[in-house]
Amino acid sequence: MQLIPAIDLKNGQCVRLKQGLMEQATVFSDQPADMALHWKKQGARRLHLVDLDGAFAGEPKNFPAIREILAAVAADIPVQLGGGIRDLQTIEKYLDLGLNDVIIGTAAVKNPDFVREACREFAGHIIVGLDAKDGMVAIDGWATVTEHHVIDLAKQFSDDGVNSIIYTDIGRDGMMSGVNIEATVKLAQNLLVPVIASGGLTNLDDVRALCAVAHEGVAGAITGRAIYEGSIDFAAAQQLADELCA
Repeated sequence: MQLIPAIDLKNGQCVRLKQGLMEQATVFSDQPADMALHWKKQGARRLHLVDLDGAFAGEPKNFPAIREILAAVAADIPVQLGGGIRDLQTIEKYLDLGLNDVIIGTAAVKNPDFVREACREFAGHIIVGLDAKDGMVAIDGWATVTEHHVIDLAKQFSDDGVNSIIYTDIGRDGMMSGVNIEATVKLAQNLLVPVIASGGLTNLDDVRALCAVAHEGVAGAITGRAIYEGSIDFAAAQQLADELCA
């Protein structure tokens, strides 16, 4: 069970949102590269970046900060990034900088052919991020809930060749209300690729609950607000996960 610190970028700063609302942003650092180094030193084996402005604009908006983060840590630990990735040229640009995995979210739902093309061109480097409310996929920075069920879409993208699915329960993201274990496991049981949980990780009990279902195909969990506000000590949480999942 790999715990993955999140660095959400807005206007070049490290922030956290509540339920995806840009007006509910809390700034945690104006030095994202330093934050990336901090989590690496705390034992992170992977980092999760989100270009929040890019997600809303549909194109990269925090490129300088992302470049600095990659320069600081990408040689040592893999970094994954989502937000505003809508074409193959953007994927190539990021991978050339040292990014390990690109996360396609809204574009995957609106243009499934893009995922297939990306998997062919950049095999092994494509993750699809599916955000859902009550099992239905949401897009456009969570502004629109679609009629697509998350399991159906995840199966489709798994067949296309993505290396994993990031599943976010948007009702819990940033709310410190616990991981939706039941929904995450149900999704993982229907897929041949690993699922990374996102949204709601609050304390060590959540880590224990995730480790208890790791065998179902839940390979990791992204954590944000909890590690910034101190309800979870990241190093201790990862150590616990290692012990429970050994």
